[in-house]
Amino acid sequence: MTKPDRTSDLLLLAGKVVTVMMQGAMVIGAAALVIALGAIAFFQDTIQAEMLADPDFKGVVFPTLTIFGIMLIGLAIVATLFVFFGRLRAIINTVGEGDPFVPVNAERLSLMAWLMLGVQLLVLAAIPLALNLVELADDLGESSHIEVSSGIDLSGILLVIILFILARVFRHGAAMREDLEGTV
Repeated sequence: MTKPDRTSDLLLLAGKVVTVMMQGAMVIGAAALVIALGAIAFFQDTIQAEMLADPDFKGVVFPTLTIFGIMLIGLAIVATLFVFFGRLRAIINTVGEGDPFVPVNAERLSLMAWLMLGVQLLVLAAIPLALNLVELADDLGESSHIEVSSGIDLSGILLVIILFILARVFRHGAAMREDLEGTV
């Protein structure tokens, strides 16, 4: 059986480009978060002193731990998504090679499902911290309309389920291919 030429497949090329761009965006996001974490840690005392000098902020303690918590969760999400897009690109590469139904792709899809489940849980973990910041802003009389959207992201949960199902399909497809190759 002749394998089709996939070197000029625009969809695969677009998939590769998007995954590389997303990984680049995750690196930039991680770098920004690390720099911000360092800046907050380094300038925490200065920020607190300026807040105490401002009559509007009398008695308010700069929420360093809350901000650190949110940023660390953000860093974990960014790192998780970096790995996710790397696995997706590896799958795209096997499709381009004409051999996607290999056991390693089933493992990649399973890992991608677990990673996305982890992202969903990390987002849920950030909600109480974000609500803490909103409460602080309300206590300060800030008139800005800050909202924290909480709850379960159904599209994210659907993605997790689809990825687990696809992993099972790929596992079954790889086993069928191995059986077929054994009979030829």
